[in-house]
Amino acid sequence: MEPTNKSPCPDPQTPCPDPNSAPLCDCESRLPSSTRLVSMAATASNPFPFPSRRPPDDTLFYAVYPLPLPTKLPAPALLASLQTMHLSLLSHLAPFLSSHLFHRDPFTLSVPADPAAPCALCASPPVPHLHGALRFGDSLPDEWLAVSLLFALTRAFPDIAARAWDSDGEFLLIEAAFALPRWLDPESAPNRVFIFRGELHILPPSLFPDTPSLEAALAAVRDDSIDTRAPDAVRAAIQRRIAGLPERAAENLHTARVIVPAPVAKVLKEEPCLIARAVEGFYDRDIDTMKHAARMEKFVKGPGGDGVEMVRTSVRMTRAMYAQLVQQNFQAPRGYPMPRREEGPEKWMEAELGMKIACGFEMLYQERRHQGEEGKGSTWEVYRKSLEATGCFEGLLPGSKEYNRVMENAMQYYKSSTLYSRTREILSEPVCRIDEILSMPYSADEFKGVDLPPSDDDSWLYGGEEELNAELREREKELEEYEAAKKHRKSQKQSVSGRSKSQADQFKLGEITESMQDFVRKMSSFEGAEVPANRREMESVDLDVNQFFKAMESVFGEGSRGQTGSDDGFDRESSSSDMDFDDSDEENDFPEELGDKDMDDSFMESYSDVLNKELSSTTLEKSFARAPRTGTIDEGPSNVAATDGEMTPVDVDLNLVESILNSYSSQQGLPGPASNLLGLMGVKVPPDGKKS
Repeated sequence: MEPTNKSPCPDPQTPCPDPNSAPLCDCESRLPSSTRLVSMAATASNPFPFPSRRPPDDTLFYAVYPLPLPTKLPAPALLASLQTMHLSLLSHLAPFLSSHLFHRDPFTLSVPADPAAPCALCASPPVPHLHGALRFGDSLPDEWLAVSLLFALTRAFPDIAARAWDSDGEFLLIEAAFALPRWLDPESAPNRVFIFRGELHILPPSLFPDTPSLEAALAAVRDDSIDTRAPDAVRAAIQRRIAGLPERAAENLHTARVIVPAPVAKVLKEEPCLIARAVEGFYDRDIDTMKHAARMEKFVKGPGGDGVEMVRTSVRMTRAMYAQLVQQNFQAPRGYPMPRREEGPEKWMEAELGMKIACGFEMLYQERRHQGEEGKGSTWEVYRKSLEATGCFEGLLPGSKEYNRVMENAMQYYKSSTLYSRTREILSEPVCRIDEILSMPYSADEFKGVDLPPSDDDSWLYGGEEELNAELREREKELEEYEAAKKHRKSQKQSVSGRSKSQADQFKLGEITESMQDFVRKMSSFEGAEVPANRREMESVDLDVNQFFKAMESVFGEGSRGQTGSDDGFDRESSSSDMDFDDSDEENDFPEELGDKDMDDSFMESYSDVLNKELSSTTLEKSFARAPRTGTIDEGPSNVAATDGEMTPVDVDLNLVESILNSYSSQQGLPGPASNLLGLMGVKVPPDGKKS
């Protein structure tokens, strides 16, 4: 809880973010997890107080879940259960963790501050678990080493499940990208990938069509009746990366003899893991920290300023640390005791490497001490930016009196929060530990006469072509296997489409047009339409075009002289849709002068032009497939209109076939009007290629 004597908010008119909810800085995440506290948000929908802050790119996050989940336990019993599991897991890993050196962070597990609240580190709902974050920096093998430890824990403890992710998401799936099932992608991967009983498990979509909840996913993984193990190819790809781990993790370590000041040797003897902080301080140095290295007040001048004695010792570090030290040119600070080059290249190399380590310790110590006194660190910057986002400094010029007043109030409010004290404690921890070690009595004599192991061969630093080529060959092999599998799937698809095509070869689109024309020509009555059983045996029906046009003239009023006898032209005993005319009646109703061919053609051309003109302003033209225009255009009003952008003739057969096939495809294999009609006509349509 926050102290009651908290300073007032920097700007009472603006809502002030709670500094206790600010996430800890990156440097704090590198410290032991017992001191790395992560604030909890109030709701599971937004567990991160600053959701826009992207996780570090060089950090692996992981969580371990007890199965079955003890969600029904009261809070004290739940906390006790998680603490018991925590001790069991760390005790199992203690023999390895006590002897291995990580590049930056050690592998640790911690109990959430409130197991019944949403977890900000895991961005998960309140599910009982242990979690951790390992910053591997430039040492990618440390990331895979941590994954191998999770596999080892789930093998040793069958009633736990684990998951691991980084800033890219489910990085285990990225490693096995060439072997993943096609349905698996970043959108469908959440809450589907787990490590259980030493194997990788992926929950299939048949089990959970949508993204499963974390509780349901863990229950499915634990259910022995459901096989959720990942495909063999995916598991094989992961096992290739962690093969031999953690047993062969020592191959990533390098031992070197160095000549360092006696205080540095003492610190390394008592806390070998602090070499990671020293190398980090040297490698990430800037102009401000270089000022501390120029003075070397802590590790070279000594408490009385009389200087310290140089000793030879052995240092173990990761290969990445060794490369970061050796590959950088760095001039020794003035006054730093370096041997003469005449004493030999071996001694010079040991002294130069030790000088870089000593400067790293000096920069680490002085910078952390300064930050600890202020208690700011990166958490203050996060809090200050949150104030800017809420508008506390809106309209204020930096450096102005009002700006400084608001900034001072914000600093007082920040210092009264629990985050300030936590930050001071975390930043000062390496400093306090170094002071504690150097406060013990020691002398340079305890490092003399000690049989030191020889320095490891560092030829790996310069001759990595073979290792790189081997890695490239492995990747090429995976790519070849992936391409071969892809080609095999393509050939199978082509064979299936070939069979469909052979069925389609037996089907001709012209059959639909011919059958429909035969159907239209048949007689119809009140009893229904006659469907041709065999269209090839049907007799053709002739239609006199001139006679049809004369009937159209009577309908539109052009043949006024024939209107009196127009009714006699229909057979009253036949269907109203049956337009059969008697030749004798036609001769009486339509005089010979009206039947002149030139007059008929002139009427139809004029009618066609007027109709096209009216329809061109509508969307009807785009509703039908058109016949392509020919290169030669005949004279006439209708053809002239076509050249002016009017509608081109409709391809009746093409529109008929398209409409029937679209209707057939929309049935999706089920009975429907199109399939029934074509079946009655004896036309067999092959399956829809798109659906197959």
